[in-house]
Amino acid sequence: MYRAVTRNLEVTVEPHFMPDRSAPDRGQFFWAYTIEISNHGDETVQLKTRYWHITDATGRVQEVRGAGVVGEEPVLEPGQSFEYTSGVPLPTPSGFMTGRYGMITEKGETFEIEIPAFSLDAAPGKRTIN
Repeated sequence: MYRAVTRNLEVTVEPHFMPDRSAPDRGQFFWAYTIEISNHGDETVQLKTRYWHITDATGRVQEVRGAGVVGEEPVLEPGQSFEYTSGVPLPTPSGFMTGRYGMITEKGETFEIEIPAFSLDAAPGKRTIN
């Protein structure tokens, strides 16, 4: 598991290679990743945007920006968590991702929180979900 904390907001990531959604002979590798965002602070915040920096094994970079996550802009009160699962395809059997979420407080202050860098690895022996 990968972890980062920014302003008392903890982001954890658990990636899983998905062999049933991959086709290595065609250069298609797919990972699911589950992210949990936990509010350990004392202010209510809302996730408004996401930014991903995805790098494959050849060094090719893909950037993804958008509103919310999985169609939602969750509000996290103190002590609350939000979890979601999404996925990413790559043309190589390994790579890594990192990024950040754009947040806003009830008072209208905007700030960003870190998504920890995490490895995507299809090597044998790695934990997978079928």
